[in-house]
Amino acid sequence: MHPLLSKTATVLVVSALAQGIAQAALFAVDPGPYAPANGNFAAWYQDTHGRTLDLCLSKALSSRVPSVPGTPSYMCSLLPAPGIFDDAQPLSFPTNFPDEAFWFTADGAITDAARGIDLTYVSAIEAAFSGGDPVEGDQISFARIRIRVDVPTAGTYVITHPYGVDVFNVDTPGRRAINMTRDIGIGSPKTYDGALKGDVGPFLRSVNGPYTETNPVTGAAEQFIGDPNLEEAVTGSPFNTNFIRIEGPGGIDLRTTTFAISGKLSTVVRPTPLITQRSTYSRTPGASAPVAQQDVFVQAPPAPATVAVTSSTPVLNLKEADSTGSWYAQSPANPTLPTTLQVTADNHLAIASSTPTTLPMALTDLVVIQRAEYSLSSGQLTLVASTSDETSPPVLTASTAGGAAIGALGGDGAVKSLTTGISPIPPAKVRVTSSNGGSDTEEVVIVQ
Repeated sequence: MHPLLSKTATVLVVSALAQGIAQAALFAVDPGPYAPANGNFAAWYQDTHGRTLDLCLSKALSSRVPSVPGTPSYMCSLLPAPGIFDDAQPLSFPTNFPDEAFWFTADGAITDAARGIDLTYVSAIEAAFSGGDPVEGDQISFARIRIRVDVPTAGTYVITHPYGVDVFNVDTPGRRAINMTRDIGIGSPKTYDGALKGDVGPFLRSVNGPYTETNPVTGAAEQFIGDPNLEEAVTGSPFNTNFIRIEGPGGIDLRTTTFAISGKLSTVVRPTPLITQRSTYSRTPGASAPVAQQDVFVQAPPAPATVAVTSSTPVLNLKEADSTGSWYAQSPANPTLPTTLQVTADNHLAIASSTPTTLPMALTDLVVIQRAEYSLSSGQLTLVASTSDETSPPVLTASTAGGAAIGALGGDGAVKSLTTGISPIPPAKVRVTSSNGGSDTEEVVIVQ
């Protein structure tokens, strides 16, 4: 039986991504058309670090780990299934095709018999079939995080892994006391963009790779981000947590830094991923001229990629933090509004086939709602908000989160306010928008 929707866990609380950090994981997926050679699945996924992985169906063998009879040391995670997929025969969809295949896998384990800990960890971008067996029209894909742990005592266990932190409050210890599978992206058959919203990505990769092996079927040389027959140190975690760690009662604190990694690098040429996040300015009165500051934030592949505001004179180069792909730059230039920046990311030094990407970013002021309060007794909504433009304060206008107009905030300076009657139902959230493009949304505090 296909374990697709197995999500049982004998725990009281499961809290995913306890860091509270929004993660850019996967960037793009093959839009089709889809070919029977891939089981009519998407041919590839691309992550935010620029790596594109094919659906891994190659029968290339590891040159580092010898095959043994009945167990070929495939570079892809090809799983034989009696009566469904015979890996000794040519692939043919749907008559001889795996019921599970993968664009990416990263598996790890921690075992400490003395402490009573036995942990298995799985992260994957998986291809499967909604009915279990290969059938045309049943194709689905998803991003999977699976954590299963035997634990000796009840209590709170914190598991840190490359794609987040999960917290488990275990009531009944024992075998698989922690048993969590989180599959994100399962939607209508043959729609593959759901996995882009999952927890998995960017792709982990071996620090020793990429590896080149020959596909015995085609004779072509192929590259792989890891060897699933080995356990190796990896890089690529969006949080710089390239390890698995379990902390728990009685001083339990164990970790591993090695994983079994699979993923076949695609020959598809893709542009450099670039996600614009924020470009804002501020200015305050100075002795002879305004004191200005521009701040630019984007998400792009980590160095050796380069990211720059190419519309600036001179070009403004962004700096990258912690090998996670978060880029930032600051300029003291006083902008003339309206201004649209052009930001270019180039990743060809890491991926030779990658082409540069240039995106526009509108430069706006930074708006902050300092007070959003509604009085039940008076029916009055009070708003106080500020703009980062103190020299030429723009107009600030309030609306509900749904877009219904509330009114303009008054005041001559950068801090403006509004008190108006809204009855009988207060808005849950308000949005303040600047005529210079900035905005902020805040939940309304209800008072008597």
